[in-house]
Amino acid sequence: MVKPLRIAFMGTPDFVCPTVQSLIDGPHDLVCIYTQPPREKGRHKKLEKTPVHLMAESAGIEVRHPINFKAAEDVQAFDGLNLDVAIVAAFGMLLPQSVLDAPKFGCINIHPSLLPRWRGPSPIQYAIWQGDAETGVSVMSLEKSMDTGPIIVQERCVIDGVKTFETLNHELWQCGTSLLSECLDNLSQTGMLKSVPQNNEVATYCKLLTKEDGCIDFKQTAIQINCQIRGLNPWPGTWCLDSDGKRFKIIQAVVLNETTNTKAGSFLDNGKISCGNNTVLQLQKIQPENKKPMNISDALNGGYCKQGDVLS
Repeated sequence: MVKPLRIAFMGTPDFVCPTVQSLIDGPHDLVCIYTQPPREKGRHKKLEKTPVHLMAESAGIEVRHPINFKAAEDVQAFDGLNLDVAIVAAFGMLLPQSVLDAPKFGCINIHPSLLPRWRGPSPIQYAIWQGDAETGVSVMSLEKSMDTGPIIVQERCVIDGVKTFETLNHELWQCGTSLLSECLDNLSQTGMLKSVPQNNEVATYCKLLTKEDGCIDFKQTAIQINCQIRGLNPWPGTWCLDSDGKRFKIIQAVVLNETTNTKAGSFLDNGKISCGNNTVLQLQKIQPENKKPMNISDALNGGYCKQGDVLS
């Protein structure tokens, strides 16, 4: 029989809301939710609560949003919850040791990669961008240093040439939610968290993405560029400059099984682009500067690109 655990959840974006819902619906006692403070949004700078904040309010669960845990009263308030465990998922804040040590069984983190590969803030984007054949989800015990904690459980997931950041993000967080439920039930039954340390010698790291990461170099192969497009949309997006020096975003494309001797970055017929190593990329969805996203057929009909133009 499952003995309910006292749990706090710490997370922020919309894609972790299903994890929150699973905790609300589950057998354990979700006593408090921590999330990022409301931020000013839009032209009128209206304060906007995070998706997790709104979900917690609708479920009648206490919400806390300290700016950080440097204030002693915030640490004391967390310690006062008398938690068995805290769940951390895309919280957006590094936790001090005093917070990590407060729950009886520490803090458990869901990280969407096969740790120790892609420690850091953008693991899903990097796994696709760098052409990994597979990725996965790691549920681990948190340590003070980033993503170095021992692994409780992992599950693998194949990356094909079609999955985008958005589709893979959804898949991995669904998987992580299921793994977390199993982990919590096992903890409540056994009173133990079994884990294995990471192999630091094979660790790789990803960084916070910037707009410049989306700049396409057409000397790369079509496969490499397609990985960049699938991994970095919608943020920071993948882009280049058209023949007039205006920004030209590429939102969706597919690799073709054909070759060309044309200069890399040149438009061929029907919206095809020549790439490095004589490979060819078929554009499917693009966005010219100051225009809405459009299918390549509409872009060709509208004169936004034509055979012989060169992207750079």
